[in-house]
Amino acid sequence: MSKKVVVIGGGIIGLCSAYYLSKEGCEVTVIDQSSMDYGASYVNAGYLTPSHIIPLAAPGAMKQGIKWMFNPASPLFIKPRLDASFLQWVWAFNKSCSVKNVNNSIKAIKDINLLSVDLFSELKADEKFNFQLEHKGLLMLCQSEKVLNHEVEVAYLAAKEGLDVTVLNASEVEKLQPNAQILSVGAVHYKCDWHTTPNVFMNEMKAHLENKGVTFFKNEKVEDLQFSEGRIKEIKTQNQSITADEFVLAAGSWSQLLSKKSGIKIPLEAGKGYRINTERETGITIPAILTEARVAVTPMDGFTRFAGTMEIAGIHHKINPVRVEAIAKAAEKYYVNVSINEEEKAHAACGLRPVSPDGKPYIGKSSKCDNLTIATGHAMMGWSMGPATGKLVSEVILDKKRSMNLDAFHPDRKF
Repeated sequence: MSKKVVVIGGGIIGLCSAYYLSKEGCEVTVIDQSSMDYGASYVNAGYLTPSHIIPLAAPGAMKQGIKWMFNPASPLFIKPRLDASFLQWVWAFNKSCSVKNVNNSIKAIKDINLLSVDLFSELKADEKFNFQLEHKGLLMLCQSEKVLNHEVEVAYLAAKEGLDVTVLNASEVEKLQPNAQILSVGAVHYKCDWHTTPNVFMNEMKAHLENKGVTFFKNEKVEDLQFSEGRIKEIKTQNQSITADEFVLAAGSWSQLLSKKSGIKIPLEAGKGYRINTERETGITIPAILTEARVAVTPMDGFTRFAGTMEIAGIHHKINPVRVEAIAKAAEKYYVNVSINEEEKAHAACGLRPVSPDGKPYIGKSSKCDNLTIATGHAMMGWSMGPATGKLVSEVILDKKRSMNLDAFHPDRKF
């Protein structure tokens, strides 16, 4: 039976949810408070990363976060504030920085990323999209033996999970990237990873959905939910009231504000990431993470992107020039040929990524609301997990066999 579904949020998660629901014959409406041409889904590194099996909440992360708290240029910057939700999130994050959380997360994170890789390829072929989708892997570039040794340990875990990964010395890195002039002691090469150009995919997907009859309400903020007897009856924006059979909450960093209106508490913080683009030749042909600096580098369609940092400082899009400068300096420290100019820094952009305390997304229905499917909290892996999340959302709503087990992502899980 066809259902009327409203998707709140027009980022990668919302659009992919709309895509798979529309394919199943649902009448779909997407509502977003923005113009749907900026934000995390447009400024990310474009990675499809089965390699990223370790969640953000890992042993030592909280200790490192405290150490970096007083350095606004650090890769992870948590700005303290007297806010109950923030303090609860910090408490839950600290509890989640454990070996147990890592061990319980690896398989689920790997499986959803591998599913997404397959779905990106399938989607491109089925819909004859033209977005960039390249399989060149990902280099974890290291400038110290200590960090390289740590990355080799992670690579060993990835190999045990069946992922294609090799360890390279400095000369082997140079052979792979002869024109990039990389300064490193070595790298781990995850051959299982892919990369894309996000804005091209997003534009193609929006055009496709509009062509298929999906309704879009842009620049329209959901201000309230009418909730009773365990169901959402309608949502209210500044312009209208909308009813539906089912609702999808894919509003990224704003999801927690809306979930509270239906009595659901999902701990979530906005993690701001930045990007700098350069259209000048860099010689970079393989994506890389500059491991010590936590900066991602991607050769995209017509430009090279340098992206990164995690700034937890509330919900706003203010550009912190200190963090932009940190990305530029990192790029220049690893690549001899790269020099980020002032104009490129001035055009830096940012996006807010929804971060759960344990580093895993929320996907599924809470026991507190029968007709709300939650799809948020993906942090740095929202892009990589986008199509898989969208497909899983459609399977939850239409009560179909799940493509994978969702227990690890349950919205009601405790921290």
